[in-house]
Amino acid sequence: MPFILILILLAIIFVISNIKIVPQAHAYVIERFGGYYGTWGVGLHFKVPFVDRIAKKVSLKEHVVDFPPQPVITEDNVTMQIDTVVYYQITDPKMFSYGVEHPMMAIENLTATTLRNIIGDLELDETLTSRDTVNTKMRAILDEATDPWGIKINRVELKNIIPPVEIQNAMEKQMKAERERRESILRAEGEKKSAVLLAEGEKESAILRAEAQKQTAIKEAEGEAAAILSVQTAVAEGIRLINAAAPSDAYIAIKALESFQKAADGKATKIIIPSQIQGIAGLASSVKELLSDNDK
Repeated sequence: MPFILILILLAIIFVISNIKIVPQAHAYVIERFGGYYGTWGVGLHFKVPFVDRIAKKVSLKEHVVDFPPQPVITEDNVTMQIDTVVYYQITDPKMFSYGVEHPMMAIENLTATTLRNIIGDLELDETLTSRDTVNTKMRAILDEATDPWGIKINRVELKNIIPPVEIQNAMEKQMKAERERRESILRAEGEKKSAVLLAEGEKESAILRAEAQKQTAIKEAEGEAAAILSVQTAVAEGIRLINAAAPSDAYIAIKALESFQKAADGKATKIIIPSQIQGIAGLASSVKELLSDNDK
């Protein structure tokens, strides 16, 4: 009885050990009697003891492999080191298992030869500025070459491009000269703008000064005109008042004499006075003397 229980227990363990569960994003390649039998996807599977064998467990996730730098020669005979990064995914577990012996080594060698062929048709400057073009060409070539192996190349990137030391030194000197040239141009443009702004400021200042002088002259002229107008208005008003008062001839003669006195201004040596004014002036003198005697 204990022997039977042991046999039953061993049978259960044996059955359980042949039950396989394939996880997500994985696939198992199954061989039966040494030949390909099928591919297990995600889920529960039972392996026939002593008949079936799991030949390969394949991950269907995207893989990333970084290959070491490879020496390549450009069209202008410059040797440089370039390392690449390849993103690939297994699409057919059967072809991946039986298509090539060492898939990663095959991809690495294929990448190196493809890179040499592409870079060999480019000059140094084109190599440094055409990464996207090189990446696209390499991806297309590698994807076509690895299709029989059940591998899809999703992307290829040039990680580092390392030129020779002397080329790096020359590039650094060129970059330094270019930076100095740009700095000189910016400095010259700044000085030019500054000079233009100063000239514009002086121009505006001169225009403002001229405008101020013009306004001052206009105001002075307007003031003089107003003063002359006021004087003439006052004179006209005085004449009007005199005319309104009906002045006598003696008054007019006296005013005429005062006018001649102002005209002479103490500088004239001879003044000719009309006879009419002289007679009136004599009459005025007689009246003045008569008044003086009466006062005595």
